[in-house]
Order: sequence, then structure tokens, then C-alpha cells
Amino acid sequence: MTLSLHAPRSLSYLQQHPAIERPEPPVPPSWESPALDVMVDLSRVEVPSVAYDTPIDEARAAMEQHKVQQLLVMDAAGCLSGIVMLREVIGGRRITIAMHQHDIARSEVTAGMVQIPCESLHAMPLTHLERLSVGQLIETLRASGDQYLLVTQGDKEQPPRLRGLISAADVSRALRLDLSLLPGARSFADICQVVLGHEL
Repeated sequence: MTLSLHAPRSLSYLQQHPAIERPEPPVPPSWESPALDVMVDLSRVEVPSVAYDTPIDEARAAMEQHKVQQLLVMDAAGCLSGIVMLREVIGGRRITIAMHQHDIARSEVTAGMVQIPCESLHAMPLTHLERLSVGQLIETLRASGDQYLLVTQGDKEQPPRLRGLISAADVSRALRLDLSLLPGARSFADICQVVLGHEL
């Protein structure tokens, strides 16, 4: 049996009831905050996903279970195929288009058929995002009409990997903006309109 060579430290009893230390409430990001503050970092947070061939009713149930407005759609190799949004699996026009294109019933429509394919989504390298503020990011994206931005990480020797996801809805919530002021508001341009108070 090995004896400890360290001398014991003295202890004391509390003489009064101490106040309890509380964590500081998180400071919401601002227009000047680093753009990284509004990115969902996939190395730290697991974002719910579904397979490409998942029926849309199952995709909707998964969104309700995880309390999210979108899911990542994965292909057969486990790589990103696209993003499917709640409003599309509830009854968006993509469902009708898929039913006509494939001549199938609604119950046969899959998440992959109504997704926004990753080829239609803009992407930005993490090294670029790291140099931007939230305001600069939104100004960069306002003309694209996008609701999502993919953030990639990689170099010339490795294919890019999806490192993060930024959604206009998440950014508006983080900035505590009321996008209900704009009917149908969903994009980064809508955020600019609320912040700056005019159409862009």
C-alpha cells in the first residue's frame, strides 16, 4: 500500500449561510458580435437529421420530438443531401410537386423529395466566417434570398466538411427581432429590413 506524501489540508465549518454564486445570463449577440456567435457548431451540438428516404410524416414527427423547424437530410453515404423544413412537410408546395413528378400518394413522399438540396444552398468557409461580425454576415447574405448558410471546414488536401449551420430564423431569435412585422419574413434580407427599418 502506497502512502500519500502530501500533507492534509485544513478544513473549516461555515459560520453563516453563504450566498449562492449564479452564472451570468448569456449576453445576446448584437449587430457587432462575432458571426460565430450565431452559428450552430456541429462539432459541439448534434443537429437532428433524417435519411433521404424518410417519409415526410416521420420527418415531421422527428421535428416535433426535437422541437426544431428543420432537419438535415442525409444521403445513403451519411453525407449531407439537403435541409427539409417544417412548413414543407406539413403541406408545402414541394409535396404537391413531388406527388405529380413521381406519380405517388402523399404518404410515399420522402424528406429527400421536398428538401432544399445542398447544391442550392450557399456556403462559406469557417475561416471567412471567423473574420465577420453578425452585421457583416447578414449584409453579405441579404441579397441571396437564403434562409440558411452552410459553414464548411477543410483544406486543399481534404474535401470540405460541414462544420456549422446558420439560419435566418435562429439569427432573428438570437437578436430578439420580431420578424412577424414582415408577413412571410424568413430570410437574411428580412432581418436587415427589421433592423434598418426599410426595404433593402
